[in-house]
Amino acid sequence: MDLQPLGDRLIVEVLEEEEVTIGGIVLPDTAKEKPQRGKVLAVGPGARDENGQHVPMDVAEGDEVIFSKYGGTEIAVGGEDVLILRQSDVLARVVGTREPAGVGA
Repeated sequence: MDLQPLGDRLIVEVLEEEEVTIGGIVLPDTAKEKPQRGKVLAVGPGARDENGQHVPMDVAEGDEVIFSKYGGTEIAVGGEDVLILRQSDVLARVVGTREPAGVGA
């Protein structure tokens, strides 16, 4: 099933990260926080302004984004769980690569 989001919505594949404590213990799914990072699979045309014109989206297909913890609606598509979000639920776009805080040093 292919999905095309409407308005200012986007479809995001949630990126799960394995969490390991400093002591090397792998946390089970039940102890993990809900993921907030994902890859944009599809983008709607954008919301409309007061003149009926589409306002371009700030994110594009393929972008990696950080989104609100409890935002969006989870659905299953082709055996995979994806999230349908409004653009306003997206907090940031991930640009570049950087080690997480506390790693290495």
